Amino acid sequence: MDPIANLTRREVEVLRLIASGSTYGKAAFQLGISAHTVATHIKSIYRKLEVHTAGAAVMRAVSLRLLGLDRST
Repeated sequence: MDPIANLTRREVEVLRLIASGSTYGKAAFQLGISAHTVATHIKSIYRKLEVHTAGAAVMRAVSLRLLGLDRST
């Protein structure tokens, strides 16, 4: 499976917010969606990245350069 090709733009947005420290509630508010929808996106992200925790998802996404984060800082 190629996670880069399979994450949707919205999933990347959700993951980026979670990576920056947002709760599901804060991410939902910022994106104009429900916390339940954020949780659904998170489940999909975990499945696609083959991980089981938010930390692992963020680490995998950073290593795959999905979040556009500068790792040098």
